[in-house]
Amino acid sequence: MTSVNPYLIFNGNCEEAFLFYKSVFGGEFPYIGKFKDMPADENGSCAQISEKDANRVMHVSLPIGNTILMGSDSNEQSGDVAFGGNFSISINVESTDEANRIFNGLSANGTVYMPMNKTFWGAYFGMFKDKFGVSWMVNFDENQPGQ
Repeated sequence: MTSVNPYLIFNGNCEEAFLFYKSVFGGEFPYIGKFKDMPADENGSCAQISEKDANRVMHVSLPIGNTILMGSDSNEQSGDVAFGGNFSISINVESTDEANRIFNGLSANGTVYMPMNKTFWGAYFGMFKDKFGVSWMVNFDENQPGQ
């Protein structure tokens, strides 16, 4: 089943914010990773992460009921975010075909930041801003349990 989850972006205090949210909602982080933990891609782009950004959060998730609150920090490459524009809607789908259909449909006449592609964390993933200025992430977890 397709799920929709909020994705929050912070300017360096994502971990502090998510520790606060965890203290209120309870639960555990299934994953929390820092930019320094990312492997370099074929262009070596991850090697360009500055010391300042190395300990910023690349991704964190906190299950809250049937929703997963997700977040990350901005970095020098992406620039700081303005509050009010610091979130995305994350769509988790059940197949690469569904991911492509939703990505291509919603991104039409928008701005693609990351085309759909396989990632180091085992997902098929892409990011864009639609023609109305709403930021989206489309994700298919290829390595789901039981597959």
